[in-house]
Amino acid sequence: MTSQYHDPVLLQESVDGLNIKTNGVYVDVTFGGGGHSREILKRLGDDGRLFAFDQDEDALENTIEDERFQLINQNFRYLKQYLKFYGIRKVDGILADFGVSSHQFDEADRGFSIRFDADLDMRMNRNEELSAYEVVNSYSQEKLSEVLFQYGELRNANAIAKAIVVSRSEAPLKTTTQLKKVLQRFLPKMKENKILAQIYQAIRIEVNQEMEVLREFLLQVPEVLEKGGRLSLISYHSLEDRLVKRFIRDGRFEGEAEKDFYGNVNVPLKKVGGLIVPSAEEIAKNNRARSAKLRIAERI
Repeated sequence: MTSQYHDPVLLQESVDGLNIKTNGVYVDVTFGGGGHSREILKRLGDDGRLFAFDQDEDALENTIEDERFQLINQNFRYLKQYLKFYGIRKVDGILADFGVSSHQFDEADRGFSIRFDADLDMRMNRNEELSAYEVVNSYSQEKLSEVLFQYGELRNANAIAKAIVVSRSEAPLKTTTQLKKVLQRFLPKMKENKILAQIYQAIRIEVNQEMEVLREFLLQVPEVLEKGGRLSLISYHSLEDRLVKRFIRDGRFEGEAEKDFYGNVNVPLKKVGGLIVPSAEEIAKNNRARSAKLRIAERI
């Protein structure tokens, strides 16, 4: 299953960014097909350890048979809690690839892709109650508009939300095709796929609480990383990247960075190098890499 599951994006660059010590302890918080984890394990010695997180049960089929490796079937918002369960308080590096896996996009029944007709689902963890169906059919117009504007960055979010609310008053919207039909008048021919992708992105982020999860995760990083430990993060849309960039720079998401008595900035991380994006060659091989942005930081 692994080879079809997901082509790891910025594989060498992101793992290089961890500056791996052969006897270190590392975490891949977005295991997926296991590509990044396998590369980390290649660079670890016999005494090294790697923990990986993935809430999607499909990812368990890609588990790695290696005594140095432990796959945890949980959301990475519980990073500190589960590392503590395994007796780990500090790690030498953390890697995250926040993209939806190719497998999730390509499995029609998951409802992630604009290419297929499927039930409105979009749950990365199918044990969770909130699905795209609930968002589309039970959210108020105001709340739906807020989701579309905030997470899809759609200027006409309110008009789209109103159209959905009017349509569902006649009958629930159960499938991606039904939703697309309601949205048709907002989809000019030349921009149809782009706008649909923005709408799907907004609903998916809401369903999976992706921004809340990212915030919770980042706040745990300074506690979990050893001094000199590395953070290697791959984002795919501006909302994620802004949070990552801001947290690395200021140690918070809003307001100015903390300063000490003398006015010196007091932050837990420092950036390492500049922004890294995929090469033209990688994008040609894997089109889904085109929007990836890698940022690397070190615990001070």
